Amino acid sequence: MWSLAAYTHRHPSMQDLSMEESVRLQADSEDLPVVTQPGLGVTRTMVTTITQTGGDWSTGLFHVCGDPTTCVMGSVVPCCLDLSLAHQYGECLCLPLLPGSTLAVRVGMRERFKIRGSVCEDWLAVCLCYPLAVCQMIREMKRRLKSQIYTVSTALECS
Repeated sequence: MWSLAAYTHRHPSMQDLSMEESVRLQADSEDLPVVTQPGLGVTRTMVTTITQTGGDWSTGLFHVCGDPTTCVMGSVVPCCLDLSLAHQYGECLCLPLLPGSTLAVRVGMRERFKIRGSVCEDWLAVCLCYPLAVCQMIREMKRRLKSQIYTVSTALECS
């Protein structure tokens, strides 16, 4: 609530006004909306996303030298690599425990990133070359997520 005493204390020239003028000033000021707060600026945020989509898998199924760490993990403990893949894909960590989940994630990745192929090719890769397929999917996620750029710029303009 607006207080005349507080306003006249900050603005000594207001003390010379008559009571009628003060009431009229108070009524006029209540009708006006507050547009900006003093001392605060305008903040603008811009987010730009660039995602690489389309084409083939960025690496082949047998391109194990592309990422040595992934290759070692895939050959020793591919199930742990499958957990990491589920996490990177944004799914529950229990997903790899479900039968057919790796195939579902592979098909989902192909659809999300618009990679050419078919469900039959995905099934062959996952069922016949499970460790290699998981390694390829991890490499693909690393490359595709690395190509996403998030730019957040904040500008403060004083009024």
